[in-house]
Amino acid sequence: MIYSPLQMAADLPENYVHQPAFQFIKDVAVDWDTSRVIDGRIGDYVIVARRERNSPQWFLGAITDEQARTFDVPLTFLDAGKRYIADIYADGPGADWLTNPLPVAISHRPVTRGSHLRLALAPGGGQAIRIRPATRR
Repeated sequence: MIYSPLQMAADLPENYVHQPAFQFIKDVAVDWDTSRVIDGRIGDYVIVARRERNSPQWFLGAITDEQARTFDVPLTFLDAGKRYIADIYADGPGADWLTNPLPVAISHRPVTRGSHLRLALAPGGGQAIRIRPATRR
């Protein structure tokens, strides 16, 4: 969510072993050429989309305060006429920042500029989404 050319995992490295969601940390870009604030309210929530420098990949991040929230996010920032895959790292079932902070649900879906993503954020939670060009077959 915050611009930094240095990415880090704020924990002991061994806590990430066999954690599928760590793939997002490996994939996320460290420099951007475009940033768009999709929605936000200071102190409550923010949704930001960033395009990796010199790349067609986008990364979308959303975080909320202690209140659960749901958003419908249009993907109008994507290039028209192109197909993408969204790799979605979302709060898992029963996630809650205070009582159950670990559940993560990972899914993948095709998207285009005309798509919308429904972001359901748990209390104190968020989503991290990598949007990459779909490979042609």
